Amino acid sequence: MKFFRKYNNQPNFTQQHNRNPISSDLTENIEEIQSIFSETPDLVVRDFVITHSNRQAALVYLSGITDSQTINNHVLKPLLFENGKDNSETDLRVSLGHIKETNKWQQIESAILNGECVLFVEKRTEAFIYFTSSFPKRSIEDSPIESSIHGSHVGFTETGGDNVALIRKQIYNRELKIKEMTVGERGKSKLAILYLADVANHEVLKEIEERIQKVNVDSVINAGVLAEYIEDNPYSPFPQLLLTERPDFAASEILQGRIAIVVDRSPNVIIGPATFDSFFKTIDDYSSRWMVASFIRLMRYFGFLIAIFLPSIYIAIIFFHFEVIPLKLLLSIGESRERVPFPPYIEAFIMEITLEMLREAGVRLPAKIGQTVGIVGGIVIGQAAVEAGIVSNVMVIVVALTAIASFIIPNYEMGSAIRMVRFPMMILASLFGFVGLAIGLMILLAHFIALESLGMPYGSPIAPLRFPDWNDVFIRLPQWSIKKRPLSTSAVQMKKADSHRPKGGEQ
Repeated sequence: MKFFRKYNNQPNFTQQHNRNPISSDLTENIEEIQSIFSETPDLVVRDFVITHSNRQAALVYLSGITDSQTINNHVLKPLLFENGKDNSETDLRVSLGHIKETNKWQQIESAILNGECVLFVEKRTEAFIYFTSSFPKRSIEDSPIESSIHGSHVGFTETGGDNVALIRKQIYNRELKIKEMTVGERGKSKLAILYLADVANHEVLKEIEERIQKVNVDSVINAGVLAEYIEDNPYSPFPQLLLTERPDFAASEILQGRIAIVVDRSPNVIIGPATFDSFFKTIDDYSSRWMVASFIRLMRYFGFLIAIFLPSIYIAIIFFHFEVIPLKLLLSIGESRERVPFPPYIEAFIMEITLEMLREAGVRLPAKIGQTVGIVGGIVIGQAAVEAGIVSNVMVIVVALTAIASFIIPNYEMGSAIRMVRFPMMILASLFGFVGLAIGLMILLAHFIALESLGMPYGSPIAPLRFPDWNDVFIRLPQWSIKKRPLSTSAVQMKKADSHRPKGGEQ
C-alpha cells in the first residue's frame, strides 16, 4: 500500500511544464519543447530567419499528423521569401486563416499534439499557432452496418469535422447550432453537440453538457465509451442512447428535436434522448410507402417478442405444460426427442450458446470467411447434433427462428440486448413454466417504465401513454398526417409540417 501511495503521489510532469512561462530566449523555448516531447522521433524543429524582420525563429510540429504542403506553401514560404517593411511586432506574413497567439505551454502542447504547427520568434514571449492539422483518414463510404435501400449511401467517418459537415449538408438552416467541448485528460477528444436552437429543449441540452463536463477519464476512444458515461442507467441491458453511422438518420433525429453528439475519431454519432421505439425505426421507413413501412415495422416488433420469448415458451411447454400441445404435434415432438438425453432447458442452452459463438465468430472474421463460417457451421453443427441425439429437430427449428427474428432488429445495440435478455427468460421458464414467463414479462415492463434517457421517459409514448405520438410507433401513417414532433423529445417548437396535401388537378 505504501508503494501505491508513493506511486500515485508522483509529480505530473505535464503540469510542471504548463507552469513555466514562455521565455523571450528562443533557445530556452526549444529546450522546453524538446523536454516536453522527449523520445518523440517525429517531432520536427525547423530553425530559420524571418526575412522581413531578420529575427531567428523556429517552427515546431509533428511530421505524421500535419500537412507538410500547407506548412511549406503558407507558412515557411511567406516568412522566408516575402520581403516587407520591418514591423515585426504585429506582422507575421502567412496566408492561413486559422492563427492563434498564446503564451501558455499547455495550449502549445495541445496544439502540437492536435497536428498544428507552432512558431517561436526570438525576443517574443508569445507563440503563434497555425492550423495545419492533417490526420490520416479514410474516404466517405456507405455504412457497413446500417445499410439503406432508398436512403443516401453515405456514412460517417473517424473525422469529427467531416461528420459535422455531413450533417450540415442535410440541414441547411442557420438554427443548426454547434457547441464544442473537450473530454479526456491524456488523449483529449473533441466533441461537437449539434441541435436546432429553435426546436431542441434547452434543459436537455444543459443536462448533456453537465454530464459531459463531469466525465473524468484518460481518453474517450469512441462514441460508445462516452455514451456509457452519460447514460441514465448503466446497469440496464438496453441502450438508452442511439448510435448511428448515417448522416441522414442523424439529421432526421435532429429535426425531430433531439440532440446529436459528434465524437472525433469515432464513426458513430450519439443521439438523445432516445425512446424504446426509436431503436425499431430506420431511414428507409420514411422513404417507402407508408403501408409497406408499417408492415415491416410490425414485423420488427413481432421479431422482438419471438427473439426473447420463443425458446422460453418451448421450454415451458415441453417441461411443464405439454397438455396445451395438440396430440399429433405432441407425438411428433416426443418422437424427435426420443434419443435426446438432456432436459429441454439444457438442450436449449446448448443450441443458443453455440449459435452465439457462431455469430460472434462470423462478426470477427473477415467478411467472406465470416459468412462461410456462419452458414456452413450452422448447418453442419445443427445436423450433426441432431444425428448424434444431442438436440431434437424441433429445437433446431426454434433456435433458427429465434436467430432470424433477432436479425430483424435494425439497431445492433438493441439486438445484442435482446440476445442477452433471452437467457434469464429461459431460466425462469425452466424453473416456473408460464408463471416464470409472466414474472419475467412484468419485470421487463416495470424496467421499461422506470427507465429514462437524459431524464426523459424511455417508454414514451407507451408509458406514459401519449396517443398523439402513436401515428409513428407501431405503424407509420402517411407523412402529411404527422404534423407534430414527438412529445418524448420535449421540443420547444412542436409543429413540423402542414396537414394540407395537394391533390391531382389542384391549382
